[in-house]
Amino acid sequence: MLLRTTDPFRDFDRLASQLLGAGSGTTNRPAVMPMDAWRQGDEFVVELDLPGASRESIDIDVERNVLTVRAERVAGNGDWQCLASERTHGQFTRQLVLGDNLDLERIEAAYDNGVLRLVIPVAERAKPRKIEVGGNLASREAIEA
Repeated sequence: MLLRTTDPFRDFDRLASQLLGAGSGTTNRPAVMPMDAWRQGDEFVVELDLPGASRESIDIDVERNVLTVRAERVAGNGDWQCLASERTHGQFTRQLVLGDNLDLERIEAAYDNGVLRLVIPVAERAKPRKIEVGGNLASREAIEA
């Protein structure tokens, strides 16, 4: 079976990558991770597509309010001849700036079928709460330390 597609722009990109030293059809810059994000009750959910990346290659860091996800999809090695190479290989990186209303200490991560799912709970201080109305503030006794 012969796989051949004609795309002059892709061929030009591949040639430019080879001439600039990137080699093997990849580029020096990290690849993009498509993402969906939504709020579900008291949690924010983020799903990132990482097809072909192993669970061991995924690295998640939080520094201050910036969450960084890194993963790698390794190009296959072996005694074979490549007929087509359209999928990106190499390092994938995505950074998300998270708000102060999230509990960054309790982030949960799961990886299944090429999708990384992050569940980030809303911080207790950011949740709506009721304030009890008491009596006269002037009648409070002083508290000594």
